Formats: sequence, structure tokens, C-alpha cells
Amino acid sequence: MPPQDAMGRIVRLQDYETCTPDRVLREMREYWDGIRKGRAIPARSDVDPRGIARTLDYAFILERIAPGAGRLRLAGRHLIDLMGMEVRGMPVCAFLNTSSRGRFSDVLESVFKAPQMARLTLQGKPDYGRPQLNAQMLLLPLRSDLGDVTRALGCLVAEGDTGIAPRRFDILADEVMPIIEGGTTVKPSPSAIGFAEGRADFKPRGALPDKPAAEKPLRGFPQAETPEERRALFRVIQPRQPDA
Repeated sequence: MPPQDAMGRIVRLQDYETCTPDRVLREMREYWDGIRKGRAIPARSDVDPRGIARTLDYAFILERIAPGAGRLRLAGRHLIDLMGMEVRGMPVCAFLNTSSRGRFSDVLESVFKAPQMARLTLQGKPDYGRPQLNAQMLLLPLRSDLGDVTRALGCLVAEGDTGIAPRRFDILADEVMPIIEGGTTVKPSPSAIGFAEGRADFKPRGALPDKPAAEKPLRGFPQAETPEERRALFRVIQPRQPDA
């Protein structure tokens, strides 16, 4: 009979499953579904890090701070490694190259506005000391303590050697999904924000310019309609002679 210390230990093979983006995103989605408890959207206070222990390194929670803009409140070790610094408090768009930030902003705002879920396929371009990096991101809406949808639970998973940080990504594809199966989704579209000027009315080429509007007469001043009346309004002012 083997000694007591030699007794085997039962383990779950899924705990040692190779970490892949699909697995992390699947488990994050399952956890989000589990804390809904019959509601359409769970609350931020329902998120317990112990429930996502296996995906915690890739997880983050962000706060909506403006239309299409979110700030990271919590972030796992994998996100810190990608940027080479602490990312808590940073805008989530810092992980995107400037050419992809506009589209990301549109997708993020649709997650809060609809609300709905979103999945993005990302790619980091190869460079010196930076091999090509493929990544996936998932965004899941949450309610704040006030009940509005201004929080999101998400994850970012990149495959391969990170290389020299920071690493930023381009969006190759994005997909929005309803929070209730069979529901409708809102197509991400640019928000009317910022300092954009109003749209000018279209005028065909060669059109005459608009006639300027007549100026409103000043109160208390006589108005002249004809040249004779205008000449009559002029007065010659003689300089005052100094006293002798």
C-alpha cells in the first residue's frame, strides 16, 4: 500500500488548458452571463475578481468619461506588459494606433448606448524588436451604482511574443452582438461631438452670392432715404475760438 504522502491529487484538465484568445473571451462572456441573474445587464458591484481568476490577467474594467471615450479603472498584468507601464487611469484607446481610434470610439459608444456587446480583432504591426502581434478584445456593458450604463467589463488577449513595449494595435474587424439572443443591435456610427462646424448650405457653381441683409437702423438717429436727405444731415462744425 503506498504511503499517505504519495496519494495522488485530482486536478481538472481545463485548469491547464492552453491560454488562447478564444478561451479567455469565452470564459469572460460566460462569467458576465452568470452574474446577470435574470437581468439584461449586470452591475459593476456584481463583478468579483475571484470569479474570473483564470482570466484576470487579461481583464479590465473601464468607465465612460465622454461620448466614445473610456478610462481604465482596473487592468490585469497582461495589459500592463503590453504597455510596459501601469495602465490604470489611462484612456483605453491608448492601446490603439491613431488611425483606428476613431472606429474604436464609435464601437465603444455603441456598447454603452445600445447597450450591446462588442468583439474586436486587432493586430500589432511588426517593427524593430516588435514581432507581429494578433489580439482579440471583448467589451461587455455594466451598470454603475447609479443604474446607468457607464461601465464595461472587458478583456484584451494578444498571442505571441510581446517584444518591446508599448504595443499598439490596428482594428482589422469589429462585431457587435445583442445582449439578449435574437435582439437587435445598433450599428456603430460617428458621434456628433467635438468642435465640428455646422454644415453649410449647398450652392451650385456660378450662383450669385446672397444679398446681405439690411442693417437695422440705430435708435435715436435720423434715417435718410435720398441723396438730398443725406446731404441735409451733414453739419459744419466751426472750431471754437479761444477766449481773448
